[in-house]
Amino acid sequence: MSWEAGNQRPLKKEDINKQVLELEGYLEDTKAKLWLYKFLKENVTFTTELLTGIELFPFQHMAVKAMMENDYFLGIWSRGMSKSFSTGIFALLDAMINQGVHIGIISKSFRQSKMIFRKIEDIAQDKKAELFRQCIGKVGKSNDEWSMQIGKSRITALPLGDGEKLRGFRFQRIIIDELLLMPEKVLNEVIMPFLAVVENPTERQKIKDAEDAMIAAGKMTEEERTEWPSNKMIGLSSASYKFEYLYKMYQAYENMIFNPGAKNQGRRCIMQFSYDCAPKALYDENLISQAKGTMSQSQIDREFNAQFTDDSAGYFKISKMAECTIEDGESPAVEVAGEEDAEYIMAFDPSWSESEASDDFAIQVIKLLPEQKKGVLVHSYALPGTNLKKHIQYFKYILDNFNIVMISGDYNGGVQFINSCNESDIFKKEKLKIGIFDAAFNNPHDYVRDLKEARRDYNLKSNVICHLRKPLSVWIRNANEMLQTAFDRKRLYFAATAMDDNYSMQRAKKIPIKELKFSKYEDEKNIGAKMIEFIEHQKDMIDLTKAECALIQVSSSAGGTQSFDLPSNLKRQKGVDRPRKDSYSALVLGNWGMNIYYDMMSVPKESNQGFTPMFI
Repeated sequence: MSWEAGNQRPLKKEDINKQVLELEGYLEDTKAKLWLYKFLKENVTFTTELLTGIELFPFQHMAVKAMMENDYFLGIWSRGMSKSFSTGIFALLDAMINQGVHIGIISKSFRQSKMIFRKIEDIAQDKKAELFRQCIGKVGKSNDEWSMQIGKSRITALPLGDGEKLRGFRFQRIIIDELLLMPEKVLNEVIMPFLAVVENPTERQKIKDAEDAMIAAGKMTEEERTEWPSNKMIGLSSASYKFEYLYKMYQAYENMIFNPGAKNQGRRCIMQFSYDCAPKALYDENLISQAKGTMSQSQIDREFNAQFTDDSAGYFKISKMAECTIEDGESPAVEVAGEEDAEYIMAFDPSWSESEASDDFAIQVIKLLPEQKKGVLVHSYALPGTNLKKHIQYFKYILDNFNIVMISGDYNGGVQFINSCNESDIFKKEKLKIGIFDAAFNNPHDYVRDLKEARRDYNLKSNVICHLRKPLSVWIRNANEMLQTAFDRKRLYFAATAMDDNYSMQRAKKIPIKELKFSKYEDEKNIGAKMIEFIEHQKDMIDLTKAECALIQVSSSAGGTQSFDLPSNLKRQKGVDRPRKDSYSALVLGNWGMNIYYDMMSVPKESNQGFTPMFI
């Protein structure tokens, strides 16, 4: 680890500890309180232990101190380096020391924002945190806002989704957890303007007027003016790819730190900590060993070594998928219910095991853009260790809330799943039955004939809309090449994060959110809060799909057969958190189904009836 000071505006610092040691005699009450305040502000480790009973590690002390003293803090930290805990410590100290500040905690998901908030609550509940606990006033928790009063200060945790709600706040401190996942548009257009709003503007003007008069009278110098605390942005994240905007921000910070001409642009600090910078007590060596066995080297470099990497090494390049990702704030965004006039393809890769270490049961929903013959992945589901009824419920929810014109599934397990759906009480109650149409699509030379057969048997009115694909080696190769072509030629897109109007529209959708199980981590019982979590979860699932695609490697057998799979070291892994590829597999099926559907609809429909000779 190295330390570089840079060429920024120097921080005006007094040796408070030395001055305190030099104090002699009795101090009247106001003066004693002032010196105590200065001492506590200067010694964050002591202050933290005094108020909460927590002893900070040296790197945590450095981080919290840097957050207190700089305008912009960028922490690129290894996974497991206590990012949420450290920002929680900063938030509670800042709220207490700088009374009147409003601190906003924002992350890509409300779950993540609440995690830091809960860290502060957990700290307050400790027996040793009596002093801090006495400072906490009202704590409020609604569906989309958690807040805590600490004297005249306030800490607020918010979801990202509703941009208008964010714009309605005036924060002097912004804490962003997992900064790499924060949409650049939100950062530039919503969050950065917060930093232009100062705290206590009326009080500041009064003091400035008084100081102006004293300077004019020769009773004070310019250097003695009150130095008000600056607004701050605290961003922590694991490292990203170099083509993503987080790396651009990292470079911009670096340039400003070392550029002598940037002295008036706010103080910036970068702290880059790999896992081997952490105390041994903080890290489980088994976790590191497991990570090295379950992750690619580029993943390890980003998530544990805090290093930015160029691109994924798999068959599908993450940079290509990034180019096919719709910019946040634009449309189409993720959807929990489809548009009435739109058409959708649903693809599924089933899993029958109820073990949490099993494969995911994966579903992908692609919104069709028929004029361009393209599609957008707008909804995704991937869940292991869940009983069949829950999967059928989710399948039925998709059918009810999206205008599904074709279903594409894996033949292995797909026949059994469709039959289970048709025979279930859930389907029978509404007299719903999904029909399967057969067409081989095994030989490219017979493609037109197969299209005609599929077009003849396909019937949307009768729900004969499902085609189950046998995973033959030739098809696997063709389907993967087709998906790669879709990324290269931008025929398949990934939906944007739901923001502003898109977010409001999705949140207003009437869906059976209470009955849906969509994540093994969901913990919200409140319907409104669960709906927010569900919308945010969709972007997580789409990101998971891209991550799985990026892991896929192609290999060839001696006979020339190609295999598309996880790297061998990842395939060997077992357990709940092992790498999976089921969302990728469902996307392959979805993209293939989309292309088949477009081609099938361009073929004139032939009659099922042939000539039948009759004798009368």
